[in-house]
Amino acid sequence: MSDLRHFISQIKKNKDLKIIKTKVSTKFEIAGITAKVDGSYALLFENIKESNFNLVSNLVGTRKRFALAVGGSETNIHEKVITAIKKAKKPKIISSGKFMENKSKNLFSMPIITHFEKESGPFITSSIAYVKNPETGKQNSSFHRLMPIDKTHFSIRMVEGRHLHRCFVDAKEHHEDLKIAITVGVHPAISIAGAYQAEWGKDEIDIANSLLDGKLILAKLPFTGLNVPSGSEIVMEGKILHDKTHPEWMVEMLQTYDHERNQPVFELENLYYRNNPIFHDVLSGYSEHRLLMGMPIESKLNGELKKAFPQTIQVSMTNGGCNWLHAVVQIKKKNESDPKKIIKKTFESHRSLKQVTIVDEDIDPNNAESVEYAMATRFQADKDLVILKNVRGSSLDPSSDQQKLQTAKMGVDATRSLSKRPEGFELAKIPKIDKIKLEKYLK
Repeated sequence: MSDLRHFISQIKKNKDLKIIKTKVSTKFEIAGITAKVDGSYALLFENIKESNFNLVSNLVGTRKRFALAVGGSETNIHEKVITAIKKAKKPKIISSGKFMENKSKNLFSMPIITHFEKESGPFITSSIAYVKNPETGKQNSSFHRLMPIDKTHFSIRMVEGRHLHRCFVDAKEHHEDLKIAITVGVHPAISIAGAYQAEWGKDEIDIANSLLDGKLILAKLPFTGLNVPSGSEIVMEGKILHDKTHPEWMVEMLQTYDHERNQPVFELENLYYRNNPIFHDVLSGYSEHRLLMGMPIESKLNGELKKAFPQTIQVSMTNGGCNWLHAVVQIKKKNESDPKKIIKKTFESHRSLKQVTIVDEDIDPNNAESVEYAMATRFQADKDLVILKNVRGSSLDPSSDQQKLQTAKMGVDATRSLSKRPEGFELAKIPKIDKIKLEKYLK
């Protein structure tokens, strides 16, 4: 099985899901409960005041559940994702999907969540958009958050230069609306693939099918002719209007408010949903959002850096850096020039990065205290600091020039100097400490 229900049954069996039967509201309450369990179990809400739909949140809010979604373990997540990207395979296509059990014209039948007090409105945050590439004819799938305007219209957030935006600009230049499809409530492997920024002309849904061992089945939609996962809980098809925009602003990965933007408008043609549908909500700026966006990039960095520099052991997109802006690279240093070369390559591989820290093999890149220790004992600011000025950065960083997308970046070489005596950096160990059981002595 390759749908959301199968994944929910897996995490329920693993006792990693809590079911909420108390009546809850879409206005702040569901968001607040989800925030309270951040970093722990997933939630399934079965009694929502404003909708007959059920809702799941914090679905892949831990690395353990993320690993389950890609069919691996916490130790081989990156290998699974990298292999899926390299060996992407096309899914089977059928004429009618499970989601066609019900049909509506009212977007407000869904439990769309109001998350934060100063956002411009409620948002669908798990929505994946599907569009046909005008140059290759292949599909593209990517995450785009939606704010309802009325029963049949959403504003749709698009980052300039990304694939959906490029397709939209092409249609707009021809004075045409752009037909798209949108899914909500899919197997998280599909979400993970949708969050990955594949090369122009590549279809992320093929990566999802590879993650799902070739078991993904797509269904063709009547209005757009696009193919979406057959087991999707909710499917919308319609068009992005070429001549209309609507203002909105939202909370981003950094848990900060983005500035106001005028975004294009999506017009609904058909809304389909399964019997007893399950809506998926992602709480912006919290663990699930950061892992969905950051982990595919972490996998990409691990693959590219290990290929270019075999001395690379692992790359971690840090929690303190919102799994997006900061990376720590653990290496087995061979030459004094290694760290600065790897810093350069890491920034090139993910342009949103603002800080890269290089550490030795005895430093845990996932432990902030361990990384700070490396900086305290192995870093000299006059020799080991790399600063890049006025370069392309992340539009999310409020400290940057968000209009010009320019920022300053810092690379830190926190590795041992090969010219100094190695004993001076050796972490002292106590023999057989692992065999000491305190309960034997503290009675």
